[in-house]
Amino acid sequence: MNDTQNGNAKKWEGRWDQLVGKVTATWGAVTNDMIKEANGNYQVLVGKIKEKTGETMEEIENKLERDEN
Repeated sequence: MNDTQNGNAKKWEGRWDQLVGKVTATWGAVTNDMIKEANGNYQVLVGKIKEKTGETMEEIENKLERDEN
């Protein structure tokens, strides 16, 4: 995990519900099962989004970052 990914993961620590809300609003194709499988792990969830959408990790993290600053 690079420094940016680590920083993004730390940013969402303790804010899982907010992260899940943003993920479901941004990627309607992400299922509740995928969220449950991530089990509170940011990197696993981003990986699942990547698998489902074909987007890069950078694209996903940029979308998650948008409107958060």
